[in-house]
Amino acid sequence: MTQSNRTMASPPKGDAEAALRDVANAHKPFRTDRWLLWGITLLIAANFLFIVAHNENFGWPTVAQWFTEKTILRGLYVTLGLTVVAMAIGVVIGLLLAIARMSNDRLASSLAGLYIWFFRGTPLLVQLIFWYNLSTLFPEISIAIPFGPTLVSWNTNDLITPMTAAIAGLALNEAAYMAEIIRGGLLSVDKGQIETTEAFGMTRARALWRIIIPQAMRSIVPPTGNQLISMIKATSLVSVIAMADLLYSVQAVYNRTFEVIPMLMVAVIWYLFITSILNVGQGFIERYYGRGERNSAAAVKKQEKVVVAEISALAPEGSK
Repeated sequence: MTQSNRTMASPPKGDAEAALRDVANAHKPFRTDRWLLWGITLLIAANFLFIVAHNENFGWPTVAQWFTEKTILRGLYVTLGLTVVAMAIGVVIGLLLAIARMSNDRLASSLAGLYIWFFRGTPLLVQLIFWYNLSTLFPEISIAIPFGPTLVSWNTNDLITPMTAAIAGLALNEAAYMAEIIRGGLLSVDKGQIETTEAFGMTRARALWRIIIPQAMRSIVPPTGNQLISMIKATSLVSVIAMADLLYSVQAVYNRTFEVIPMLMVAVIWYLFITSILNVGQGFIERYYGRGERNSAAAVKKQEKVVVAEISALAPEGSK
């Protein structure tokens, strides 16, 4: 047998080692410690849930009785309505404030900065109480020419009801936070995009609507989702101004029945249920606006796999 035949019959030692190092044969190692930690965590969680479920002090029968009562559901509808209206107004005003904050007009930028400074710097609860008691400062709200005659006026108590005070307090406070979120998203867009829109002669408004805002949404959506969830919980503060939201309805019940913990659990479960749905919706929206980045990442990963496969195919030939 010739030397060449012996070489073909038994591969060199280097080829065998190269085959062992081939990434195509790689597999994820089994992590015993990780599975052990998962098991311990699940065991502790199951034990906690068992204790809570069998603790009579939570009053689970009472929770089940009041969970879908009309009084509670009316408060839930008020909470959801306040959230939608206040969030919608806050986003619109926040967008205008963000654009003004980024404007080259010093007056617009200063006024927007002053608004954001004031409403972010004072507690939301204080703002709600202030709006509810606005008639103490201004018995009448009027539209007038500066230092001139009054054009039209209204009684403040007729305008500022608990509902309008709640919407004004929540929306104006939310606008300050949304302005900074939107401004951060707009700043994340490459300046070259803005220069390109100017080169094509697009107006500022058209460039914002068609080019800049869609790209900024990837940075805007996650914190906006957090703000929406925070808004759901912040509506509970309107109970101090006698607004019949979910928490106020729960408090009205346990003030009569003295079943404080069971009724608070009713509110907790509803809040957790709503925020869980919002988290799922936020995930869908994030995936929608991140589809371009995800597609490019998938293309890069596919190209990497092709390169690795080609290297693996050429490695045995090079070692012979």
